[in-house]
Amino acid sequence: MKCMYYLAPSLLSTHKISDDLIDLGIADWFVHVISKDAAGLKKEHLHSANWLETHDLLRDGFIGANLGFMAGVAGAGAVMFLQPFGPETPGVVYFFLVVVATLFGAWVGGLIGIDSENRKLNRFHDDIEAGNYLLLIYVPKGHGEDVKAMMNNKHPEARHVATDRHFINPFSRVLRKKRARKVDQAYD
Repeated sequence: MKCMYYLAPSLLSTHKISDDLIDLGIADWFVHVISKDAAGLKKEHLHSANWLETHDLLRDGFIGANLGFMAGVAGAGAVMFLQPFGPETPGVVYFFLVVVATLFGAWVGGLIGIDSENRKLNRFHDDIEAGNYLLLIYVPKGHGEDVKAMMNNKHPEARHVATDRHFINPFSRVLRKKRARKVDQAYD
């Protein structure tokens, strides 16, 4: 699934685009709109974007967890080397030190992410503030060209501004490479 970003100039245009996407077979919960006019979206029964789409909660949480993990490993190494609790310190203490530091880093990173705008949306900030509507259309595999054709034919006022992969699984690229290796090995 990929996410197509379109900028629409008005609420009426956004509503018509949503209706046409439903007619095309895209479910309405796969169309999210980012706008200053939250009341207008609610009035028109359009789905507004959620916190995960508009804030960097996940990205900054992962970054914080990684930094916390590195700090935890460094702290566990220092405790192991300096032995402030004596030489008979159980190994589980070091493990829990790393786990607590990782969770603390994820928590702090998530708090920072809640406070910051999603980095993918930074370039559209001025357009949204100017009153435009950013549509995030989550397109199932194989329907991207249909959506583009419909948007070009019926809604030339809306500009296609980006296409992005939808974040579902942070490890999907790794899994895809493993599957491709298995297929290559099967044909060898």
